[in-house]
Amino acid sequence: MTIYFYKVWQPYGCFSNFSPHGIHIQGTYWPTVEHYYQAQKFFGSTDAAIIRLIHAAATPEEAAALGRCSTRQLRQDWDLVKTEIMREAVLKKFITHSDIREVLLKTGDEILVENSPTDSFWGCGANRAGLNHLGKTLMSVREEIRILLSFTVISE
Repeated sequence: MTIYFYKVWQPYGCFSNFSPHGIHIQGTYWPTVEHYYQAQKFFGSTDAAIIRLIHAAATPEEAAALGRCSTRQLRQDWDLVKTEIMREAVLKKFITHSDIREVLLKTGDEILVENSPTDSFWGCGANRAGLNHLGKTLMSVREEIRILLSFTVISE
């Protein structure tokens, strides 16, 4: 069975980067993975000043809109680092929040697909033939958490 997710309010909405599960990463608290991810696009670029605005955005939708502005200069290595930045943030999210970690682990070995009709890189796109990098990231994180848990000694 394939598990499709997209909107925060839908089943498996906690898999969305817009879900209200903050992360502490690189010494800063970010309200959502989306805030962090969008801000990282500008680290070290001539438009790095936008990072403060993205961090302070009231919603992940606002953070995404700020980060997607096509007139701003992205960091030069963005295409090389964006999937690793996403993975680091998603792993942090699921390590930090035990409730959603359990949701992720309970998916077993099911295929996870971001059912985005507009994003064929992170999601499956309108024709469901997209690259689904967010789903692949979640499945990779799920496996890493399983490995980490297998090395954890539970004591009373």
